Amino acid sequence: MQTHFTLAQLADSGTAEAERILRACVHCGFCTATCPTYLLTGDERDSPRGRIYLIKDMLESDRPAGPVETHHIDRCLSCLSCMTTCPSGVHYMHLVDHARAHIERTGRRPLPDRLRRLALRLTLPHPGRFRAAMGLARVARPFRTLLPRAMRGMLDLAPARIHGRTAQEGPAHFPAEGRRRMRVGLLPGCVQPALDPAINEAAIRLLTRLGVEVVVAKGVGCCGALTHHMGHDGHAFAAANIRAWMAEVEGPGLDAVIVTASGCGTTVKDYGHMFRDDAALAGPAARIAALARDVTEVLAQLGLPAGITPPRPLRVAYHAACSLQHGQRVKDAPRDLLRAAGFTVLDVPEGHICCGSAGTYNLLQPDLAGQLRARKVAAIEGTRPDVVAAGNIGCMTQIGSGTALPVLHVVQLLDWATGGPAPAAMV
Repeated sequence: MQTHFTLAQLADSGTAEAERILRACVHCGFCTATCPTYLLTGDERDSPRGRIYLIKDMLESDRPAGPVETHHIDRCLSCLSCMTTCPSGVHYMHLVDHARAHIERTGRRPLPDRLRRLALRLTLPHPGRFRAAMGLARVARPFRTLLPRAMRGMLDLAPARIHGRTAQEGPAHFPAEGRRRMRVGLLPGCVQPALDPAINEAAIRLLTRLGVEVVVAKGVGCCGALTHHMGHDGHAFAAANIRAWMAEVEGPGLDAVIVTASGCGTTVKDYGHMFRDDAALAGPAARIAALARDVTEVLAQLGLPAGITPPRPLRVAYHAACSLQHGQRVKDAPRDLLRAAGFTVLDVPEGHICCGSAGTYNLLQPDLAGQLRARKVAAIEGTRPDVVAAGNIGCMTQIGSGTALPVLHVVQLLDWATGGPAPAAMV
């Protein structure tokens, strides 16, 4: 794609990166075949190619974001399916993140939208605030019909139960059983411990059983993804994590930084890019990004014990989270591990299509997210599974709100198969 940025514009590293990405696009349109929003709306502006044209025009003209650009870029899930499909290697994630920052910096949203986004930024990355907000949501549920449509969608996704603070939120140390094979740092997450602490509990049990010492470093918190992908600065959260993990790297040492929520993992693996212009943190950020692993990557490296017999024969529909299969390109490890544990793994039709969760997307775009959830649930239920397995808390919440099937994290099934307790949904 031909671009016409000025030298003054290219002096900004973000714009220079955007220009390099734009030039890689050859307008082939392969991305339109796998873009969830284009499949739903048929609008070229709701495809990656169409959004790339909107972003190019907006950035080149150096003008404030208008309602058209804002509308169609807001409707992008950032599922990154287009990056898997693209034959030219267009790094759409970095481009759309830059465009969203431009929109938030220069555009003017309607007041209700601004307030809704502000509420999400102020609550989701902070576990205590999130727990309080979910408590208010339960109180507000009887008055659902009196609330604006967008607020109803948020209430519908609010869980029936919120868990209190647990030891996994750190700082904490979990020694390896037997001979130590690895020492890893665990990202506890911000929303996940409140929604389903059983995920990290299962991961810790499984890892320590396999000879891994697990540490939740002092100062580790939100990865920064939720605010970063909304066009706001998530660097403060990321910087705190980098410093916390580097204290472990430079002290006792870390062999890996493990993440059990793939949406967070995609961002932690991108810390090197996020801090490329920070003289103090560029090196540490790149080092932490290189250490970052999805939990299934490490489990695949360690291997499960031989001769596993699952507690019961189960047909497991594996949902590949977009952030894992497209963002991190981790595709085989979760399936292989589930099979090694003795489960029958079912591939879900249209497995490359997003479920509609996408961070805050199901809260900000409930109509499109609801259509994608219905499509995903129908595909899953069509495989006649006993249980659904996934690797991201957002996907689990989204899919679980549309089906009566148990929805578990991959590590919960692996922990159960290797001697851990049965997940509550399976009792």
